[in-house]
Amino acid sequence: MSQLADKLYKESNLTDEELFYLIETNENDKRLVFLADKKRREIYGEKVFVRGLIEFTNYCKNDCYYCGIRRDNKNCLRYRLTKDEILSCCEEGYELGFRTFVLQGGEDPYFTDDIVCDIVGSIHNRFKDCAITLSIGEKSEESYKKYFEAGAERYLLRHETADENHYRKLHPSEMSLENRKKCLYTLKKIGYITGAGFMIGSPFQTTRNIISDLRFMQELKPHMIGAGPFIPHKETIFADYETGTLDLCIRITAILRLMFPYALIPATTALGTIHPLGREKGLKAGANVVMPNLSPVRVRKMYELYDNKICTGEESAQCIKCLGNRVESAGYHIVTDRGDPVFSE
Repeated sequence: MSQLADKLYKESNLTDEELFYLIETNENDKRLVFLADKKRREIYGEKVFVRGLIEFTNYCKNDCYYCGIRRDNKNCLRYRLTKDEILSCCEEGYELGFRTFVLQGGEDPYFTDDIVCDIVGSIHNRFKDCAITLSIGEKSEESYKKYFEAGAERYLLRHETADENHYRKLHPSEMSLENRKKCLYTLKKIGYITGAGFMIGSPFQTTRNIISDLRFMQELKPHMIGAGPFIPHKETIFADYETGTLDLCIRITAILRLMFPYALIPATTALGTIHPLGREKGLKAGANVVMPNLSPVRVRKMYELYDNKICTGEESAQCIKCLGNRVESAGYHIVTDRGDPVFSE
């Protein structure tokens, strides 16, 4: 079994039992990370794409058990950015060199399709050479089409877990894994550059659950994959659960790069939260995207999906030089262009 990393590098796939062994043991880690880095360099070189993240609302109609901005968290200080504030964030980001903006928020009923389309259309018209990514949850096919026609080209919707039994332990009964998956397939059908992903080390997660996530994404073929550690939030039922480990996160990142060679894979803020060099380690394991924060400083701490989120300093878009130094120290260099995915033949 010692050659599993090499087999995954060559074939981009393993059997379930081989994946189980690779995920469960650390004997392949150095080789796995080396090959993941080699694979990303073959396709994307040393480029690390930078996205300007705008967290524009922390209101959410859902009550996901693990999330700090869930509906029933009465201690969450809520906010919404205005259209002008969002455009101001984009203006600042554009001047800093960003050519991709990611609008992320809870599933906030205030932001109707008309409002979202107005915001997206305004960004698209003002910054014509920029890509617009939305991450605002489960919507109807009609809504997704409206956003696409308004100028949104990319959509992030992490599935969180592809296993029904595991899903039920993390979400209330009114939510549905079936609908989450349906939304992802709908996004791809419309033509979005589509992103899925899952939490690593979430409550009740097993290695078989992770394999289910990998198999689901092999079916979906997402262009972007976000997989970061579970970090508990004090205002949820999982407040006392353990955080996902750095070692497992790095191992899964490397596996993702080898299974999905052409994917855009972020080194997440959550990874940087659980370890000071978490994002650098993620980049060395095959990640090739970072998403510094363009949100107004006053709201960054309020968008708290998990405890102890890093929200001042080098993760901010304004400190692009600091971020660049970090990326350079890992052996890569940042680029602030659109950073479109490379497609396989």
